[in-house]
Amino acid sequence: MRRLFCGAFACLCAAVATPAADYHFGADISGMTPGATFKDHGAEKPALQVFRDNGYNWVRYRLWHTPTRGAQNLEYVIARAQEAKKLGFKFLLNFHYSDTWADPLGQPIPKAWEGMDADKMANALFEYTRDAIIAFRNAGVLPDMIQIGNEIGNGMLFPVGKIRDYKTKETTPQNWENLAKFIYAGVNGVDAGRGNSPRPRIMIHVDHGGDIPLTRWFFDKIRDYDIPYDTIGFSFYPWSHGTLPDLKATLEFAAAEYNKDVILVETGYQNRPGRYFKELPGPYPETPEGQKQWLEDVNAIVMSVAHGRGKGVYWWEPGNNGARGFFGADGNTLPVFDVFHRYTRPIHRTDGQ
Repeated sequence: MRRLFCGAFACLCAAVATPAADYHFGADISGMTPGATFKDHGAEKPALQVFRDNGYNWVRYRLWHTPTRGAQNLEYVIARAQEAKKLGFKFLLNFHYSDTWADPLGQPIPKAWEGMDADKMANALFEYTRDAIIAFRNAGVLPDMIQIGNEIGNGMLFPVGKIRDYKTKETTPQNWENLAKFIYAGVNGVDAGRGNSPRPRIMIHVDHGGDIPLTRWFFDKIRDYDIPYDTIGFSFYPWSHGTLPDLKATLEFAAAEYNKDVILVETGYQNRPGRYFKELPGPYPETPEGQKQWLEDVNAIVMSVAHGRGKGVYWWEPGNNGARGFFGADGNTLPVFDVFHRYTRPIHRTDGQ
């Protein structure tokens, strides 16, 4: 019974829209082990090749300033982007503007920028963005799309650019001026670093994919400050952000109200029970088939956004055999890999024409 509405919802949505040529069948594989191999229906292949062979055409990589853990520094991300570009992937670069995770709970200032006032910090952000984009361009992997920050619906570079507290919901309106400076600095840094190359599309990414009031509150201010960008990115997880109708309503609202493309840049569902849905059951079984159904349904919702404004879906960290990964304990592909085939496999005619 839990799946009946959602499955029917997917069929309805898929019937009213088709993906444009630039649709993002995407995966954030920032944490995937370089050189990892898995089995694609039993055949062992490099992990990146598995995603490419199963319809994926975009990869997303996060970039940390000076990582306190992990390897997501500039040299590492350039190397990963070069591997992906060789296989024909397009590349979404996700600036975190932090030495570690930047998300709705916290956006820590890089150690190198600590103690700066807002103006000096904005200049440091501009120079860092510019120099990073020059490095990507010189390496032959200028990103096709760039996020100016990660999940910045509560601000970035806390506390200087913090506009809202995730837990208390209290706002700090006086910091909007600082946040606007930081976003402008990022956009200007992209322009300064790209040289004569085409400008990568600019994304602003928030986490509240099922919340119209928060979306309006944030993007009305972005519009008031006349900040230039192309795409709104949302995160949407079923244990945090609402229901599928909430997602659909929010995407439709954002696309229409701000005349922007929308992308579900983070989503996920577990293929086995884990730390979510402890008190109430989730909308799908936590099984490989339930995981597949989730991707089918959220993708159908994005594809159904009016006027072709829904531009893609990214799964967060599918490149492993964990509960949200796309591979089983034996390293073989799970059913979720079948979702994008109907849109990406070439048509083989059987009528002789």
